[in-house]
Amino acid sequence: MQLVSVAALAENRVIGRDGEVPWDHIEADVRQYRERVAGSPVILGRRTFDSMRDDLPGARQIVVSRSVDAIDVPTAAVADGVEAAIELARETVAEGDYPDETVYVLGGGAIYELFQPHVDRMALSHVHGAYEGDTRFPAWDDDEWAVDSETAYDRFTLREWVRREASA
Repeated sequence: MQLVSVAALAENRVIGRDGEVPWDHIEADVRQYRERVAGSPVILGRRTFDSMRDDLPGARQIVVSRSVDAIDVPTAAVADGVEAAIELARETVAEGDYPDETVYVLGGGAIYELFQPHVDRMALSHVHGAYEGDTRFPAWDDDEWAVDSETAYDRFTLREWVRREASA
């Protein structure tokens, strides 16, 4: 199983302000994001899940929450922490028809921070410009990560990051 963080972040790592993205809508980014996660399991926090209830991403949602133990959505399950979510993701991938065995981490900010030590890759839309916000994507050590691919779009650059092999 591969864990992959997916996020759009400004040059100053801002990802949100008052529960919304702080930049104007970028259709190309939303489209590539939706296509990426469409048939895969996703991990997200309860507030992010609640904000997406009308248009849930992924084929199966693993909601990380300590305040609820059940969600009234048939494709969603609740995990009470990182380890429980990772175990549920492994079970989901093993039981389902997910050929690439990828599980996407979709945020919010605290979820990205909690899962950062566990992710194998990051698919990050680097939005041009710096924005004011109250939520940031966690910093990462450039020595631990390398850009695997990069695609320029109008208003953002999509970078696929891979965790470097640990030296023996």
